[in-house]
Amino acid sequence: MRIQLVCLGNICRSPMAEVVLRHRLLTAGRDDVEVESTGIGSWHIGELMDPRARQALKERGYDGTAHRARQFDDDHLAQADLILAMDRSNLAALRRKAPGDERIRLFGSYLTDEPEVPDPYYDGGFDRALDLIEAATAKLVAALKV
Repeated sequence: MRIQLVCLGNICRSPMAEVVLRHRLLTAGRDDVEVESTGIGSWHIGELMDPRARQALKERGYDGTAHRARQFDDDHLAQADLILAMDRSNLAALRRKAPGDERIRLFGSYLTDEPEVPDPYYDGGFDRALDLIEAATAKLVAALKV
């Protein structure tokens, strides 16, 4: 199975989710699931994860240093079994590429009370984004065990 996580620039939310989801899958013994993250936009291609995102991850025992930003493209669409957008804007952009594609969902749909992971880039809400990411990944991994 291949899971694609998508946010706007691929330097905050989706790479944080990629790191956390990979960790949770490894802990659960699920080495059969591949996880990637990408962004809708192209302006950060090749860049490191935002230092505030890396720091939030580091404070919780994760390592985000290997990440380099990539843009979502048709190859990602063709190869993914599940495509999870961080917010409704990202979801709309993905659905424009593939109308009616049921593989495309909100990442937060695994949470009951908050379907979006707000973009922390401008308001600095990296800890809150990571709280939501950790909660959603726990439920996503549980759902994959079924």
